[in-house]
Amino acid sequence: MKDFKRTLITSALPYANGPVHIGHLAGVYVPADIYARYLRLRGRDVLFIGGSDEHGVPITIKAKAEGVTPQDIVDRYHNIIKDSFEELGISFDVYGRTTSATHRRVASDFFRRLYDKGEFIEKTTEQLYDEEAGQFLADRYVVGTCPHCGNENAYGDQCEACGTSLNATDLINPRSAITGNTPVLRPTSHWYLPLDKWEPALRQWILEEHKEWRPNVYGQCKSWLDLGLQPRAVSRDLNWGIPVPVEGADGKVLYVWFDAPIGYISNTIDCVGDDWEKWWKDSDTRMIHFIGKDNIVFHCIVFPAMLMADGSYNLPDNVPANEFLNLEDDKISTSRNWAVWLHEYLRELPNRQDELRYVLTANAPETRDNNFTWADFQSRVNSELVAILGNFINRVAVLLHKFYDGTVPPAGQLTEQDLRIKEEVEETVAVLSENLENFKFRDASKEAMNIARIGNKYLADSEPWKVIKTDPKRVETIMNLCTQLCANLAIAFEPITPFAAEKIRKTFRLSDLTWDKLGKFDLVPAGTEIEQPQLLFEKIDDSIVEEQVNKLLRTKKENAIKNWQPKPVKPAVDFETFEKLDIRVGKVLECKKVKKSKKLLQFLIEDGMGTRTILSGIAAYYAPEDLIGKEICFIANFEPRKMMGIESNGMILSAVNADDTLTVIGPAGPVQPGAAVG
Repeated sequence: MKDFKRTLITSALPYANGPVHIGHLAGVYVPADIYARYLRLRGRDVLFIGGSDEHGVPITIKAKAEGVTPQDIVDRYHNIIKDSFEELGISFDVYGRTTSATHRRVASDFFRRLYDKGEFIEKTTEQLYDEEAGQFLADRYVVGTCPHCGNENAYGDQCEACGTSLNATDLINPRSAITGNTPVLRPTSHWYLPLDKWEPALRQWILEEHKEWRPNVYGQCKSWLDLGLQPRAVSRDLNWGIPVPVEGADGKVLYVWFDAPIGYISNTIDCVGDDWEKWWKDSDTRMIHFIGKDNIVFHCIVFPAMLMADGSYNLPDNVPANEFLNLEDDKISTSRNWAVWLHEYLRELPNRQDELRYVLTANAPETRDNNFTWADFQSRVNSELVAILGNFINRVAVLLHKFYDGTVPPAGQLTEQDLRIKEEVEETVAVLSENLENFKFRDASKEAMNIARIGNKYLADSEPWKVIKTDPKRVETIMNLCTQLCANLAIAFEPITPFAAEKIRKTFRLSDLTWDKLGKFDLVPAGTEIEQPQLLFEKIDDSIVEEQVNKLLRTKKENAIKNWQPKPVKPAVDFETFEKLDIRVGKVLECKKVKKSKKLLQFLIEDGMGTRTILSGIAAYYAPEDLIGKEICFIANFEPRKMMGIESNGMILSAVNADDTLTVIGPAGPVQPGAAVG
């Protein structure tokens, strides 16, 4: 592989219509940050570019729903996202935005250059138009029935139920998300980038020159190329976005997929000024795109085609896209609020940034979709970060203070055990480095933790707390080597858990730690006075997990209520049939659980003519004492039926709610027992 002078790292621009969640972090931002931090430790010239994507239909939809302007929406969420990233330790060199003056200029100039070169074709097509709203409908402004799975609320660009990509005109019974009306087809003209023109070059570049790309990336690109590329619109009819910079384009803006990736360029300009071209046009610069799998096509086919059309830019060297992260065995969904939101996590679990970074890395969806659960989060934090890494660092610091008043002793003659430990660490470091170079961050986290495992085993086997009584010189060597292992862990974990790494550096008074020193055992000079030990991590209590799980259960319940639909009406019956039912009001005199039954409650009902016993399978919904004294409706003329050896004379009426709770039906006001309902 070519030895590049510098590396430009970009991370997918999140939509500024909401905060970021753990799916975004696991898929894009944590791995990108790990790689940037790793390269910096290696002394390489790195630029890490991020920013908010502030145009596009989802933003206008949210603004309309809240009765504010799109600018209000992006201002709010850009700041939430930027602040959350900073608190998590995502070390962007710049975090920009696509509403900046720089981006408006750069995106307009990029379009105009391609336009002047004749790289676009202009086409007139029929698109859906809302006559009441007086506007063409972008994909997300159209809702209808998915032709693949029958979901009645599919969007014009994708069905969230089955995941199929759609065109708005594919929908059955389409309706406008603005007015609810049925849209009509009207002709409109737009500019298109002829991807088919660049298909041979893309095929050569990807399929022949980049076979080292991850199988999910390479495979998806090959699939698109084998289907044959088609021209793709670069403009659309909207009033929010960057205006198309040509005459006769009133009411048309740059399509967000064209506008957004140019944000990498404009944000670079805002970061380094006039030096930006060496990061984008110098052949000694390597560009890496970190994205989720839903962005593979845009970053591997569409954006490169744009760069090819311009002719002066580098193409990405690698696009290590991750798969999706699910949450508690369910697909993360912003529309259903089924997510762990970063800004909420930081508020509810303060000072636990590293815990989240580590778990998302150790469970990264690099080769397949993976699942985040709070139980696994707790287990990994407690059994790995606390019990292995934190435990080793703390034990070493405590023993140094106990034996040597916090001063690092010199190492004496090394034993075979000591030499074996050094060899194990060197081998682990080699694998760790190789994994990071090849974007295998999940495996890298395992190797970093293995260094701590080596340290714990070394301490357990050498037992310095016992040997100090018989061979204090030997203990000096043991504790010196353990101190060097702590320094190694500060380097190894800096890309993954930077806050913990900083604590280790502070405790052991470490400075100038670079990656080339990893695996060395002379990092902390003898005589160094270390600080008092501090816990790197604290255990996750069951109460924290219970609180987070209950929060998700509340969300699931809210979604059930929001999306609830009544069951279809049963076939019609005539009035005479209805009259055969004798529905009456009764008063509950007694209520108790039926022995050996989880479902049944036994009622004693005053029915105006005496009393009757009725059994009802609602024990899961009510405590018996809560029903005593209530007036309820029941069917009086059902044939008696024996259950659990008890005869039931009637049926109590109840209704199941959207959230799966149950309500016993009764009169709205006082009614005499025995009164008929009709």
